[in-house]
Amino acid sequence: MIKVKVRLQPIVSKINLPTVLKTAILPGDSMERLFIATQVGEIFFIGNRGIRTFLDIRPRIIKLGVSGGGYDERGLLGLAFHPEFYYNGLLYLHYSVAGAQGPGALLNSEAARQGRDALPEFFKPNPCDPRTLSLKWINRETQYDHIDTVEEWILQSNGQPQKRRTLLNLRRPFFNHNGVNSLNFSPETGKLVLTTGDGGSGYDPFNLSQDDMEIAGKIIEIDVVKYTFIYNPPIVTRFNELPAPIQETLTVIAKGVRNIPGISFQRFYNQYIKYVGNVGQDLAESIFSFVHYKPIPVTQLIQASLMKTEPDQEEFINFGWRGWEGAFPTSIIRGCSANSTLDEKTIAYYNEAVKTSVRRLQPLSSYFHNDPRPDKFGGTALTGVQAFMGNGIPGLTGSVVFTDFARKESQPQVRGVLAYTRGRQNGKLNDFSVIKTDYDFGSQSAYYVSLGTNLDQTRLYLGVYGSSKVTDINQGTVFEIVP
Repeated sequence: MIKVKVRLQPIVSKINLPTVLKTAILPGDSMERLFIATQVGEIFFIGNRGIRTFLDIRPRIIKLGVSGGGYDERGLLGLAFHPEFYYNGLLYLHYSVAGAQGPGALLNSEAARQGRDALPEFFKPNPCDPRTLSLKWINRETQYDHIDTVEEWILQSNGQPQKRRTLLNLRRPFFNHNGVNSLNFSPETGKLVLTTGDGGSGYDPFNLSQDDMEIAGKIIEIDVVKYTFIYNPPIVTRFNELPAPIQETLTVIAKGVRNIPGISFQRFYNQYIKYVGNVGQDLAESIFSFVHYKPIPVTQLIQASLMKTEPDQEEFINFGWRGWEGAFPTSIIRGCSANSTLDEKTIAYYNEAVKTSVRRLQPLSSYFHNDPRPDKFGGTALTGVQAFMGNGIPGLTGSVVFTDFARKESQPQVRGVLAYTRGRQNGKLNDFSVIKTDYDFGSQSAYYVSLGTNLDQTRLYLGVYGSSKVTDINQGTVFEIVP
């Protein structure tokens, strides 16, 4: 692949962790503005005279970083502007609700006996112990970590956004895998697309991502035109717990999601290629693409569940998790006792890997946590995937650009990675190439936390943070990626 070199041009610095970067034209305005949503709950836009506050919902956000040493995956996770935002002022938010902190989804009496308030982040199934392969999330109304909400807001004539209604209230089992850049509008259907992670911990302990009734681990379309007149929906975890009017607004595009940094739509003649990143467990980070798909209405899924039949899943998208991690059967990694330089990899969920092997979508491209090739890198976590249609950066036109949180080899100063791949029509796994950047971060760490684009996908924006902890404030910089 062509070697591409870019420059990072700072737009704004010393802000909190930027989770969403996208553009919109404000009602009555003539310019496309860059909007920046931070994890702690601020939304800024770049005005004529620098950065301006658009909305501040910090009091509505759950207290972040109270456990896990300051690292957190909750907060303000999604921001989307209605396609007719210029005319109707509608926008949509996804965030973790203040005061919603729970004890976590306890898995067994051992965790409780040890006084732990939740399953450790690094849960691993044991293929020799069937009990660890078929765990259930029980007592959900009391054993959960937090509540996420999806809301519709409207920009009033005085320039102040106001909450209009709540679309969904979701109970989440663990603090992690809630998705990020989780709200985007489909240019094909005009519907709001919500991307939800599998609920967290590790290895999807309850297999929520493959269960058709679970909201976790899915890509969901919400028809925001259908007005349900339910202003405060119940807090749920499963589709069949939702009131019928809300069920009728929802369709499911895909399942088998582990964690997901949004969805990107690339126009290709009279149709759209959809690009989705699935964050990996221990082996690989994967980017998937698809054009044709057959979404399933939630009402149809519920009917099939009641009749104990299988819904028609022809052309329904399944990314394969938890049986598959990208192109690999999901594996547990253990150090080899006889050789400390080698690892033993054991298939974690063999039966599930077999069950989903034919139904799953193959990734377009993957990169790996350990890669011996000299021109590649060891990745940590996929944090953004965007189609790029501009001509300004030679070699990138028509490509799919992605970011990784932190290159494994970047010690002592952490550095994220910018890379790209290209779409393929033959279904084969495609390679990727690292994009060289010339920005000097000096002695500061640089975690690449988000990737955004403008409305016609001709400009790219990169969010960088100087720490992995959301509690370390004002260490964020947003760059434009330029030739």
